Amino acid sequence: MHPIIFEFYGFSIKSYGLFVAIGFLAGISFTLREGRRQGSDPQLILDLAFYIILAAIVGSRLFYVITNLDAYRGNLLDIFKVWQGGLTFFGGFILSFIAGVWYMKKHRMPVWKTFDLFAPSLALGEFFGRIGCFFAGCCYGKECAYPWAVTFTNPQSLGRIGVPLHPTQLYASAAALVTFLILCAMRNKKTFDGELALLWIIIYSFLRLIVESFRGDPRGYLIFGQYPVSQVLAVLLIAAALSMWSVLKKKTTS
Repeated sequence: MHPIIFEFYGFSIKSYGLFVAIGFLAGISFTLREGRRQGSDPQLILDLAFYIILAAIVGSRLFYVITNLDAYRGNLLDIFKVWQGGLTFFGGFILSFIAGVWYMKKHRMPVWKTFDLFAPSLALGEFFGRIGCFFAGCCYGKECAYPWAVTFTNPQSLGRIGVPLHPTQLYASAAALVTFLILCAMRNKKTFDGELALLWIIIYSFLRLIVESFRGDPRGYLIFGQYPVSQVLAVLLIAAALSMWSVLKKKTTS
């Protein structure tokens, strides 16, 4: 679509980076508002958000590079060009989870309750981030002949040019918005700490499995020569979340 929003004398604002930044800001704002409503320390929440964002950027980029090593052989400096796209959500999630637990343990914050606080914001941030993917052309879909197919024509697009494709970026964005609305509706109905966070993992991973089946872009290594790493991770996360759900649920009823 429009990989570059604005360009002036060599300076450019890329749509991908812009929407990712909007997603981060929207997520932080929502978390701070919810934190104040629940009586959490705004400064601790803001500091935690900083570490989570930093870990998310590093983890998502590192995971993408590892699963696409051939693209960076002989072009090592391209690894640092995050603004050009190439962030993998699962990589960012894993590292930000580790960083989040470390920070919360260090400052004696309730881990699962705090994860619940951040869960809707993660979905909200992804909603904007996937729109950035759409404008940049990355994470594009397979060829299709449906009325809602999109055709990228901009030569700077990261997507396939001149071919009608599934708008998988918009599928993912819509899925994230639905997830955000569900989590918001469940905020005051949860029965145990960690329920929102685990619900987010389950819904996101399940919808990711569906969206991945329409993806047409190269996604690095395949498991058993057929399944993208992201699909395998999605299945593992669903299983882990359901197991943890059972554990936490039993603790509240025992």
